Amino acid sequence: MSTKLSRDFYARETLLVARDLLGMHLIHHGPEGEQVGRIVETEAYKGPQDLAAHSAKGRTRRTEVMFGPPGHAYVYLIYGFWNCLNLVSAADGTPHAVLLRGLEPVKGITGTTHGPGLLCRALHIDRSLNGADLLGNTLWVEKPTRYRAPRVARAPRIGVDYAGDWAHKPWRCFDKDSPYVSTVTAAARKRALAAAVSPSRARLARK
Repeated sequence: MSTKLSRDFYARETLLVARDLLGMHLIHHGPEGEQVGRIVETEAYKGPQDLAAHSAKGRTRRTEVMFGPPGHAYVYLIYGFWNCLNLVSAADGTPHAVLLRGLEPVKGITGTTHGPGLLCRALHIDRSLNGADLLGNTLWVEKPTRYRAPRVARAPRIGVDYAGDWAHKPWRCFDKDSPYVSTVTAAARKRALAAAVSPSRARLARK
């Protein structure tokens, strides 16, 4: 049986949370019914010292959820169009969070999911879910019954050049074997997906 991640999972060192989220399933019960994606790319944000984190500017109406208890969703809008989903981590009062950057579709997903804004659009996640309790029954993360361990790699975060030395921190975690990581080229993604489909077709042909 799949196991929903506990509050204690999120209430840990944020880099550990970012790493350990890889391979877990994100589930949203929304307008399209149950949608499930395997997490393959994350980024850790550790404000207020981390200048790449929204909470570096202090406690505001926008960042309030980051200062609250772990295990809640922090959803914000960028460029006036894209929603991004973060999972609040670390101790209550410590404004840390983990951004989800890439998902492998598992169930009920037809849209593109290799990018933080794209995955939110595909799973119909928007700011109405800001502050949602990840231990509830609308949006949560669980360890699947057939857990597939990722081959973890780390690299600098994306799009945070303004953060000075903080931009170079290797706080982006990803599954090296997944074509759904946002930095995989379109050509490499196409080849990987074609290779994944071919064995399935071969098995069907043998039946």
